[in-house]
Amino acid sequence: MTEERVVLLDERGHAIGTEPKATVHHAATPLHLAFSSYVVDAAGRVLLTRRALDKPTWPGIWTNSCCGHPLPDEPLEQAVRRRLSDELGITVASAELVLPKFRYRAEMPNGIVENEMCPVYRVRWSGDPTPVPSEVVDYRWVEWDELRARADLSPWCLEQLAQLTAAPDDWPLGHSADLPAAAQV
Repeated sequence: MTEERVVLLDERGHAIGTEPKATVHHAATPLHLAFSSYVVDAAGRVLLTRRALDKPTWPGIWTNSCCGHPLPDEPLEQAVRRRLSDELGITVASAELVLPKFRYRAEMPNGIVENEMCPVYRVRWSGDPTPVPSEVVDYRWVEWDELRARADLSPWCLEQLAQLTAAPDDWPLGHSADLPAAAQV
């Protein structure tokens, strides 16, 4: 199996190299490209997931539906669809860009840092996912108001919810021209 690599970024969002995913997260995590996605069903509920207990970053924490890193030269929307399939058994035809400029930095109590330019996507899908236990230990469909009221979510999810103030069906679409330069492949 090929080593999975993440795309390292400069402060303007240009690719400056790659690093193995297995070693990129530590106390001095370099800025890199990632994505977050929110799966929304026909009733407007959001799929909330709980990260596996042995994940190196934020194990066991509740968060948005799926996060990940695009492979070098992989379009972000394709990466979103790939990770939804790999982690949750969800197959979708498309993902909608909603926060093209989202960026965050968060530090765990043990000193491990997340440091990402992390565009956010909405995905429309209904059903029951089939989570891979090494990625997701639990999930639930939640109403939008319930999700917004929770304080026990990952730091990136809380920051994203502060920007996604309307109900999911009313999120305005973002423009691909606003993505980090490295994501405009």
